[in-house]
Amino acid sequence: MSETATNTDTRSAIDTQTMKWVCGIISLVGLWIAVSPFVFEATAAALWNNVIVGVAIFLLAGFNYYRMTNGLLASVGVGSLVVLLGLWSIIAPFLFAMGSDELAWSTLIAGIGVAALSGYNTYANRKADTPATGTRA
Repeated sequence: MSETATNTDTRSAIDTQTMKWVCGIISLVGLWIAVSPFVFEATAAALWNNVIVGVAIFLLAGFNYYRMTNGLLASVGVGSLVVLLGLWSIIAPFLFAMGSDELAWSTLIAGIGVAALSGYNTYANRKADTPATGTRA
């Protein structure tokens, strides 16, 4: 077997440095979601929603960041949960009285960012974790 054939580690299929920082950015956006009700005027429902969802995103994306800094791929299940939390953040301003337009827009835009970045990150890690398909002899 040649050296290039044995060097087909799944982690080399994606740029792990970039994916690690994407997890870090998602985590920081989750932290912003959690803090934003204290920056903008918020109702009690919006406060609890943003704090719970934001802290969950922060911790889950932070977990994937931790995994990637230790040479592992990001957890696809955790990444999928973060995508769902991002989607929840997109629809939450339409379900709750947020208290201010600034908070509603902040939550909406942060949710779009979380869902998009986490979706990309989860897809890339899932693809890297899937063995290449080929014909067997």
